[in-house]
Amino acid sequence: MMKSRVQEAKNKHKQGYNCAQAVACTYCDLLGMDEKTAFRAVEAYGLGIAKRYETCGSVCAMMMLAGLKNSDANLQAPASKFSTFELGNKMIQKFEDWNTSSCCALLRGTDGKTDRLRSCRGCVADCARIVEDFLFPGQFEPYEERHPEEE
Repeated sequence: MMKSRVQEAKNKHKQGYNCAQAVACTYCDLLGMDEKTAFRAVEAYGLGIAKRYETCGSVCAMMMLAGLKNSDANLQAPASKFSTFELGNKMIQKFEDWNTSSCCALLRGTDGKTDRLRSCRGCVADCARIVEDFLFPGQFEPYEERHPEEE
């Protein structure tokens, strides 16, 4: 069983990776992508997709990882897209169960502190936990309980 990488994702965010990069780069090696490529691929998803404060960048990174994990990569006759949509939907639903929303503007609040639903680093941690639970069930040691104040 592998050690949880949730703390690694949080550390990447603390080191300057945006929220999407922190999540994608923590698990990309397990899905056949090198970290530099993952870093570049999701760079524009930070701050709710290119600083538009729409879908949380951490959630966007989860969707990329779900595709890497679930897609049949059959260019001639793709058959996995609906099962990937279902997987992604379940992952987003778990995130929204914990946080009420997956919208960056609502999660961050008006100033990123006083009326926020969840900190960016907390969103990174939540998405990392969801990736471990949904994409790698039983392969990671459980991460400690979710902490709302997680920075």
